[in-house]
Amino acid sequence: MTSAPLPPAFLNVEASLTGRRWVGPDEAQIRLAEAIAQAARLPLPLCRILAQRGVTPLDAASFLAPTLKDLLPDPRSLHDMEKAARRFLRAVANHEKIAIFADYDVDGGSSAALLIIWLRAMGRQATLYIPDRIDEGYGPNVLAIQSLAATHSLIICVDCGTLSHEPIAAATPADVIILDHHLALETLPAAHAVVNPNRQDEDGALAHLCAASVVFLMLVEANRQLREDRQQTPDLMALLDLVALATVADVAPLIGVNRALVRQGLKVMARRERPGLRALADVSRMDAAPTSYALGFLLGPRVNAGGRIGQADLGARLLATADDREAQELAQRLDQLNTERREITERVREEAIAQAEARGFDAPLVWAAGDDWHPGVVGIVASRLKELTGRPAIVIGLDGDEGKGSGRSISGVDLGAAIQRLAAEGLLIKGGGHKMAAGLTVARDKLPEAMTRLSELLARQGSGQAGTETLRVDGLLMPQAATLQLAEQIEAAGPFGASAPAPRFVLPEVTLSARRMGESHLRLSIRNPGGPALEAVAFGAFDGPIGPALENSGSRPFHLAGKLEVNSWGGRNRVQLRLDDVAPAD
Repeated sequence: MTSAPLPPAFLNVEASLTGRRWVGPDEAQIRLAEAIAQAARLPLPLCRILAQRGVTPLDAASFLAPTLKDLLPDPRSLHDMEKAARRFLRAVANHEKIAIFADYDVDGGSSAALLIIWLRAMGRQATLYIPDRIDEGYGPNVLAIQSLAATHSLIICVDCGTLSHEPIAAATPADVIILDHHLALETLPAAHAVVNPNRQDEDGALAHLCAASVVFLMLVEANRQLREDRQQTPDLMALLDLVALATVADVAPLIGVNRALVRQGLKVMARRERPGLRALADVSRMDAAPTSYALGFLLGPRVNAGGRIGQADLGARLLATADDREAQELAQRLDQLNTERREITERVREEAIAQAEARGFDAPLVWAAGDDWHPGVVGIVASRLKELTGRPAIVIGLDGDEGKGSGRSISGVDLGAAIQRLAAEGLLIKGGGHKMAAGLTVARDKLPEAMTRLSELLARQGSGQAGTETLRVDGLLMPQAATLQLAEQIEAAGPFGASAPAPRFVLPEVTLSARRMGESHLRLSIRNPGGPALEAVAFGAFDGPIGPALENSGSRPFHLAGKLEVNSWGGRNRVQLRLDDVAPAD
């Protein structure tokens, strides 16, 4: 049986400077983009994005303006939702003591903050408990749950708990509600309610939700039950900034209702009404309206910093506080911790890359493990390894007889399911996660065997198959057409992120001048006959071949592949190209 022929390389680029083959839209997408442009009277570059998403000409307007009214699912479509909300409201009405047990990342912190803020609006309080990453690890543990159950009648586990059978069983006499999104086993913990779109008995229609979205839906259901009893309800729309932050930071796919949640959440965040996010934006030096990029790369890492290398509850406390002074103090502390985290990450990254490279980048799984690698940064380093190699990556910090690690996957390879199988086979002490990210604990003496087996499982899903890596591009764009107006129109098709990448255009046969920024970045000025130069930025250019090739390019022409974006600086908006790849044009 012969394999299908490869589509023609875009602009005949079979191997760019980074070794990738450029592939453009297929004929069906080109025709659909032209039909949308004609019917909706929209710019063709924008229509190429819509075509790539499978949007029809009739649906273009609604896609560009997604609304929660049209896209928000009925909370009761999830198992145990009505039961969870009813128990939650009973605790509120009876002034029961409520504890919130949350994960230490952005999703967990945002989920906890949503509940704390809602309860505050109802005149109630809750105890916040976030486990220490190093001393307690991920998720509920028996000692913590027993301690909470001794003084609280309701424990709500957010962004965790689905696999915590023993700790949940130890919660007697308290009731436990689990609001989570991580992959579940066939048998669920003995909780009062387990609301999780990734339960085995769910249909998967909402599998893309993060935990904060599950919590938000539970509050929607709680408000509905309150209204049925003719009671006042807290404002849920004002909470969407937290849902948007969690969705982007947890790399949830920006499809379906997630698009609407993030779009609306960004609008709420732009009002700067939440003390914690306002203070965090200020220390992050954000001087423009928030974007999904800002959520993922400016705000998210700082919220995460406390859970990674500092005090685990700092992020959740920042997001939940109503006090400006406390918000400023917490934001400053998290900003400082984030700087320290970057320094630790860089050291581990260099060691992990050297180790993984010696082992080989062409295997189905790229992995590295080292003593004294801080467990708070192994997930970040795994993400860097994945980006560098185009393979699923695992990075493990070893301490004594055990190692705690984190993994990141690539599109089409379900890492979470593979990790769960490895744990079921006894090769891991514990492990779990979702398709794109997972965590694990492994015995040192089982590490090589576990990684070999994991590589086999991932190979069965297609990871590491031979072939040149491809770079998807959405079409040509001449420099004079790369205007601020076009960039702003493209943003209207967002937000962009996981499963909804920003469009990538190729500027053909351009000449440029370049200057280095810091140690590894490059700032470009693209010559534009008949118009002003187009600015471009190439982050990490000197970590590979792009920086050296462009720094002294002279008059040599290049094809540049990248994404248009609005660069806001000093009160001015300008268009710039964020460079992804380069190919010689001569």
